[in-house]
Amino acid sequence: MTKTVLIIATLDTKGPEAAYIRDGLNRLGIRTTVIDIGILGEPLGIIPDISHEELASCGGLTLQELQNSGTRGRAVERMRSFVITKVKELSDAGTVLGAIGIGGAEGSVMSAGALMQLPIGIPKLVLSPIASGRHEFGPLVGTSDMLVMHTIIDILGLNHISKTIYDNAVAAMAGLVSHGHKLTAPPAGSKYVAVTMLGNTTTSVMALQKELEKSGYEVVTFHANGVGGPAMEELAEAGQFFGVIDFTPSEIVGTLVGGIHYGGSERMKRVGPLAIPQILVPGCVDFSVHHTASIPDEMKKRPIYDHNPEFALARCTTDEMGRIGEYFAECANTSRGPIKIVIPSQGFSIPNTPGGVFWDRDADALFESTLRAKLNPKIAVHSFAMHANSAEFGVVVAKEFLDLVKSKVA
Repeated sequence: MTKTVLIIATLDTKGPEAAYIRDGLNRLGIRTTVIDIGILGEPLGIIPDISHEELASCGGLTLQELQNSGTRGRAVERMRSFVITKVKELSDAGTVLGAIGIGGAEGSVMSAGALMQLPIGIPKLVLSPIASGRHEFGPLVGTSDMLVMHTIIDILGLNHISKTIYDNAVAAMAGLVSHGHKLTAPPAGSKYVAVTMLGNTTTSVMALQKELEKSGYEVVTFHANGVGGPAMEELAEAGQFFGVIDFTPSEIVGTLVGGIHYGGSERMKRVGPLAIPQILVPGCVDFSVHHTASIPDEMKKRPIYDHNPEFALARCTTDEMGRIGEYFAECANTSRGPIKIVIPSQGFSIPNTPGGVFWDRDADALFESTLRAKLNPKIAVHSFAMHANSAEFGVVVAKEFLDLVKSKVA
């Protein structure tokens, strides 16, 4: 089976650049497959291995029908879905050694969407002039292990600057192909436990980690910033973890209230059906996260905590805490395996402490009462008079997890 590095680009505008990268890889003995995601014109200076006509046909359209989609955005969205399907097909067949996406705005988003289909550890590199500034990185990275290289100049023509960028991209891909490896199944006998964390829960999670290590467990932490939680859930579905401690499921606030830590509509609903041991902790569910320069006007009237020069935290209202508690219960109720909820009654985050800017026992009490009212009565809830970010609470949560595992074995 011949494996190749995919090169994905809009060849009607980026043909010479794709050819330059292809030739560079070929000189190093790396075979390539060039995929054309151009929509309007024909390839410039290169013959693709997979044409835009072929991609369109994968979606049941002719190229002309794709071109007449109505709007540029509609055509790009369709082509993006077609190349995603094709790359997943090639990946499932085991023929992908790595992949490079080349593009401006639309080309970057289309090629990156396809590269995200590749398993963790398969080298994936996006070359783009929009890989800097105030652009969203989600469309370029998703939850994958994407490498994003800023091209500095726009991708139009070959010169001493652009060739330097492309030569280094070729060298990076060659090194990854030669020395990297894809993610494998966990080693036999391993006991990996996924834990979500933010700066507001780091102290407690560090204590939790040490406590679990005493019993032979290895903690794998995820930064709960809107990407870490969903990535954790994807890896849980892939069978990477013995259990999950969702210590900081704060991304549900982004979904329900707003802010940049947006976890999506399925956050907290994907681990329960896996029937693996699960502890849920309401760490940091008391605030939404915003860029300091773009706090919504309606949020500015709330208690605000300056987390760092880039991010500000806005306290959730009492009503919102009730909604969050209801959603928390809804997610917990999806569990088919051992589960326990552990609540720190002395505050959910660093500013949520007696005398702190987020201290509001009425709001947090409504979260807990709503949670208990909507929760499956078979699910245990344990409350401790401790703060979410205290070392003692981290130890307690670790012991609760160990007890949950013992009950499962029993």
